[in-house]
Amino acid sequence: MRAIIRFLWAKNVAASEIHRQIDEVYGDKAMNRQQVAKWYRSFQAGREHEENRNMEASGRPSSSRTDINTARVEEIIQRDRRVTVREIASELDLSYGNVQRIVTDELRYSKVCARWVPRALSAEHKATRMMCSLTFLQRYHSYGQHFIDRIVTGDEI
Repeated sequence: MRAIIRFLWAKNVAASEIHRQIDEVYGDKAMNRQQVAKWYRSFQAGREHEENRNMEASGRPSSSRTDINTARVEEIIQRDRRVTVREIASELDLSYGNVQRIVTDELRYSKVCARWVPRALSAEHKATRMMCSLTFLQRYHSYGQHFIDRIVTGDEI
């Protein structure tokens, strides 16, 4: 979007007209008038590479969601399942938001009782559940209702 505003600014198009054209093309998804005006003023002041300056100032790359960072986040979670997103972000020098996206969107983990757990079961977990289910089914066939009556669930303790 910055490039579009820069191009139209270079053609001496007014900020309000730039916003109108962007709004015409993008509709509800268009950036607001204030943001267009902000970029317009920055070009008038000679600051053409504002986003590059911000990236250099933070010391972070423009995108932290790389395969390497994903592997590093996974390694930290495997080492300590109680680790927080903030601790991971601090250790890897990544933003909180990027770590959160890596953990929830790419690695597909959820926090359950202060621990990171996979949302989707691995093949090993599925096989273990299947074996347990078959064992329980065999015991039910052998002992009947007596086996079911002896099952204690976590909320009954």
